[in-house]
Amino acid sequence: MPSADRSTRGAGGGNVSVDRTIARILKVNHAGEHGAIRIYRSQLAIARWRCPDVVLKLEEMLAHEVSHRVRFAEIMPSRHAKPCRMLFLWGIGGRLLGTGTALLGRNAIWACTAAVEEAVHRHLNDQLAFLSNRDQELFALIASIKSEELSHLHHAEKNLTSRGPSVRMLRRLIDAVTEVLIFMSTSGDSVRMSRALAVK
Repeated sequence: MPSADRSTRGAGGGNVSVDRTIARILKVNHAGEHGAIRIYRSQLAIARWRCPDVVLKLEEMLAHEVSHRVRFAEIMPSRHAKPCRMLFLWGIGGRLLGTGTALLGRNAIWACTAAVEEAVHRHLNDQLAFLSNRDQELFALIASIKSEELSHLHHAEKNLTSRGPSVRMLRRLIDAVTEVLIFMSTSGDSVRMSRALAVK
C-alpha cells in the first residue's frame, strides 16, 4: 500500500497516522453503507403500498449500497480495518430514518436520500484528496463508488417536488445526524481531513 509523508513509522514500516486514518476511512464507509442498506430496505417495505412508483429506483439504489458494502468489506483486512463498533447504531438509525421518511411520503424519501448523499459526497471528496498519493487502490475504489452515490443525489434532487421549510429542516436534521455518526466512527479524522484541505 503506497503511502506518502511517512514520518511516524510503525512496526511494519508504515506511517502509523496515515495507516490509522485509512483504516478509519474504510470503517466509516463500510458503516455508512450498512446504514444506507437499512434506510432503503425500510423505505421499500412501506413504499410498496404507500408510493409504489418509487420502488424500482429504491431497489436499484439498495443494490448499489449492498455492492458497495461488500467491496469495502473485501478490502478492509489488507488495511487492518475492522467493522465499526457502532455498527448497530448505524443500523438502528437507518431503520428509523427509512421508516419515518417513507411514512411521510415520496418527497420525504427523496429529501432523505439527498441529505445523506450530500453528506457522503463531501466526505468522499475529502477522502479522495487524502488518498490521492497514499493508497491508489482504495482511491480507485472510492472514486468508482462515488459516481453511483452522486447519481443517487442527482436523482433525489430532480424528484423533490417540494423544498419548503419542513423539507429544509428535515434535510438539515439528517445531515447533522450523519455528520455526528461519521465524526464518532472516525474518531474525528473526518473533521481533521476537511480542515487540512480547507487550509491548502
